[in-house]
Amino acid sequence: MPRQARIKSRSGIYHIMLRGINRQIIFEDDEDKKRFVDTLLKYKHNYYLFAYCIMDNHVHVLLKETSEPLSDLIKRISSSYVYWYNMKYNRCGHLFQARFKSENVETKAYFLTVLRYIHQNPLKAGLVKDVFQSRWTSIHEYCKNERPLDIELPLNLFSNNKTRAVTLFKEYMSESTYDLCLEDPPSQRITDDEVRIYLRKLGVSNKSMLQGMNKEQRNEVLVNLKTLKGVSERQISRVTGVSRKVIQKVR
Repeated sequence: MPRQARIKSRSGIYHIMLRGINRQIIFEDDEDKKRFVDTLLKYKHNYYLFAYCIMDNHVHVLLKETSEPLSDLIKRISSSYVYWYNMKYNRCGHLFQARFKSENVETKAYFLTVLRYIHQNPLKAGLVKDVFQSRWTSIHEYCKNERPLDIELPLNLFSNNKTRAVTLFKEYMSESTYDLCLEDPPSQRITDDEVRIYLRKLGVSNKSMLQGMNKEQRNEVLVNLKTLKGVSERQISRVTGVSRKVIQKVR
């Protein structure tokens, strides 16, 4: 069945999400994240960039299409990053899922909702305790104007006075919300006990036994755990006592 064509946004504004193929890590370190941000800025003469958030295995971007069609623009950005990433890690092949996700942003109210959702992504993922602690979102560009983002339009939605607008922006970003934008359908989660039962089937009776294994044996068990439908890396870490960073890296 052919793919359904994207519906063009009447405002030209889109919320984009790029995810790693099979949800794999696409940013191993800060250098990778900086490279992707630099790539966004490199092509900014072809679009307006309002917000971004770089997570370990996906990216959120809020932008406005101008001279270049959206699909061509995202292909240009992603291809440039993948070429660099593959060179750095001596790999080949795809890095992102074949088709990026997008949604149209056509009202002021939803624009602000998406703006906040993107900036709060690390907070809702439990990576920071405060939205302003996030290193790899565009929130600091609004507060300090450190990078050449197109912040004028969003700030003008709060106030025509820039100082007042920044104050209102900070208050809005700090609000506790249940915003859901471009979220995947909820999956069926399994319980910690079900994870422990599966561990026992793999011959691992408790977390101490797993932690006492050599690296190769332990990683083999972790890879098997990650194939379980409905399990999360955070849950595996909780059950096994292995750090989430280690779990993220094993494949």
